[in-house]
Amino acid sequence: MTDVLDLVDVTVVRDGKKLLAGIDWRIADGERWVLLGPNGAGKTTLLQIVAAQMHPTAGSATVLGSTLGKVDVFELRTRIGLSSASLDGRIPNRERVRDVVLTAAYGKMARFREDYEEADTGRAEDLLSWWGLEGFAERTFGTLSSGERKRAMVARALMTDPELLLLDEPASGLDLGGREDLVRRLSNHAADPASPVTVLVTHHVEEIPPGFTHAMLLRQGAVVASGPSELTLTSENLSATYGVPLHVQTYEGRYYARGL
Repeated sequence: MTDVLDLVDVTVVRDGKKLLAGIDWRIADGERWVLLGPNGAGKTTLLQIVAAQMHPTAGSATVLGSTLGKVDVFELRTRIGLSSASLDGRIPNRERVRDVVLTAAYGKMARFREDYEEADTGRAEDLLSWWGLEGFAERTFGTLSSGERKRAMVARALMTDPELLLLDEPASGLDLGGREDLVRRLSNHAADPASPVTVLVTHHVEEIPPGFTHAMLLRQGAVVASGPSELTLTSENLSATYGVPLHVQTYEGRYYARGL
């Protein structure tokens, strides 16, 4: 199996504060990871490193075979799909949903005068259908519900057929129905061998889709535990991660946690 990601002793310091401390992380081809931890644990900072949007202060970060600091990050980013709340907020509300997905082919946030091939338009339509947005192509982005916007942004992240897909809290702010619909679709995505290696960031074990193979737990910028999901997502590890006694249970491939 080929390494998609190899972080060695990655540390990030900003304004004298250590945001990440000595992170080692290796992801192999075919794996699906969840990155879990409380607010301020360093999840978003770590995802920015993996997305080639930030360089570590110390340590080595190799993404898709290219080491940060020795590669053109603009070229590397075209091989990485990213969905996040910050990107969602940059999409104009007037933009048609089809164009929200389509413009990712040029790395644009809105459509201007670019020419798109019929194959690009067809791929955008197929992705919208896959993520439950068939018939939404002519709607404007601002008319979508929170769940629909989240799924549109995942479709956008997949437009360039990336080798690595990064999803930063895609279920944040969703109601129960929206969350469960997204979890089901992400589980189908994880089961598809043609899908790219995926890293999902979340606060809640209930948002972890069945089929995600590995997990990393962060607290205060350091790794609490990392490895196969069934060995990592334990009551002991989750209690240490969140700083409160927790009991973790599984049911039909889903994880559930409650306080003791």
